[in-house]
Amino acid sequence: MARTLDSTPAADGYRMPAEWAHHAGCWLVWPERPDNWRLGGKPAQAAFTAVATAIAQTEAVTVAVSARQYDNARSQLPEHVRVVEMSNDDSWMRDTGPTFVVNDDGDVRGVDWVFNAWGGLVDGLYFPWAADDAVARKVLELEGVDRYRAPLVLEGGSIDVDGEGTVLVTEECLLSAGRNPDLTRADIEQQLRDHLGVEVVVWLPYGVYLDETNGHVDNFCRFVRPGVVMLTWTDDETDPQFERSAAALKVLESTTDARGRSFEVVKIHQPGPIFITEEESRGVDSIEGTLPREAGDRLAGSYVNSYIGNDLVVLPVFEDPHDDAAVAAYTQLFAPRHIVTVPGREILLGGGNVHCITQQQPSGR
Repeated sequence: MARTLDSTPAADGYRMPAEWAHHAGCWLVWPERPDNWRLGGKPAQAAFTAVATAIAQTEAVTVAVSARQYDNARSQLPEHVRVVEMSNDDSWMRDTGPTFVVNDDGDVRGVDWVFNAWGGLVDGLYFPWAADDAVARKVLELEGVDRYRAPLVLEGGSIDVDGEGTVLVTEECLLSAGRNPDLTRADIEQQLRDHLGVEVVVWLPYGVYLDETNGHVDNFCRFVRPGVVMLTWTDDETDPQFERSAAALKVLESTTDARGRSFEVVKIHQPGPIFITEEESRGVDSIEGTLPREAGDRLAGSYVNSYIGNDLVVLPVFEDPHDDAAVAAYTQLFAPRHIVTVPGREILLGGGNVHCITQQQPSGR
């Protein structure tokens, strides 16, 4: 039976492994929220099904789904994808699910962060969020995995680790007013050390332009392997993204990781810019208290928002001129894993992409 522990992962000898470490499986949440997903979520459900089907080629996949959508999800997803009933407010398992940690013996535990919809009543994206805050605990109980309840508002998309003591974050997100206003930067660093088992926190100033999560690092800059990161980039110096990416590059070029390595930075040119169409906007229910999806709004598109699975990487593409270059870069960076592309636009319209909707469960091996 899963226990709730009073200590911290680091104190118990646990650390968050890199995403490329072997997975026991992957978790997603089924999309249905009509004020975020257009046309009652139907196009997004097809996209989520494509992602789940791709990942399930090499690891077990579980999709959590509300009671009212259970039969629909079960009929769309492949038979070998597990479907479990679970209350939720929206479908971002990276941010609402647990962060799994492991020790040297291969034991696995989970960190349950406080979730407040990316900013609570200050600049959060919806209210209420209590069902989403309970998702991590339910996942851990279903898996029989011991749980740490961290005293920190944090989402899984706001951290990226190399498995060797280094974590990437953005100041824009972790220091935002709606998350942990009573904590200093040093306080937050200590919580990261305690709950991720890291030694070095690399603070990038910003994330992707107009990212509604306050600049999650998983949409912007991620580890490929220890010492090597991929960074969302644009060559257009008039684009607001250029300054953000250049600021991150400056930090990375002047920083070393927990093992004393300098960073090799691989620039991945952003798609687009991508904008919401009139038709797409009309398909979303307009409800007071949630972020509107209006025609002409720029979306925070990125190829960095991918999933590193067992023997494959799932990469979103956008029918964009930069798609081919992204696929070529991934093919080289992640060999011998093979690259599986999925349509990314429908997930992007909801505010994220492939990495945001997935959460890996390491095997500990």
